[in-house]
Amino acid sequence: MNRQSAKEWLNKGWHHLSLGKILYEANHYTDTIAVDLHYAIEVILKSFFAYENKKIIKTHNLIELSAHLVDKISFSKDELKSMEIITTYHIRGSYPTRDRRMPPKEEIKEVLEFAKGLFDRICETLEIDKSEVEK
Repeated sequence: MNRQSAKEWLNKGWHHLSLGKILYEANHYTDTIAVDLHYAIEVILKSFFAYENKKIIKTHNLIELSAHLVDKISFSKDELKSMEIITTYHIRGSYPTRDRRMPPKEEIKEVLEFAKGLFDRICETLEIDKSEVEK
C-alpha cells in the first residue's frame, strides 16, 4: 500500500474541491465551478489506484473510473447518475460549445455536497486522516 501517493492524490482533489466551494460561495460562474468539481471527484477516485500502486487509468469518465473500483467503494444509482452528469462537465465546461448551458446553481450545490461526502468516504476507507491532506 502506498499511503503517501494516495495522500498526494487526495491533496490535489482537496485543492479542486475547496476551490469549487470558494467559487460557489462567491457566486462565481457555475461552468467554471463544475470543471473544478469534476476534477476533484476524478482525482479523489484515482487515489485508490495510487494507494494500491496500480496504474492510474487515463480517463476523465467518472463512470468508467467507478467501474474499476466496485470492490473498493459502492455507489447508489443516484450517485452514479450524478457522476454521469458530472462527467459531462469536463467536456461542456472546459471548452466553448455552441449550445453551452450553465449548470444550475442548485445542481452545483448538490455536486459540491457529493464531492465532499466522497472525499470523506475515501479518506475513511483508506484510513487517511483528512487533516493530513486538507492543506
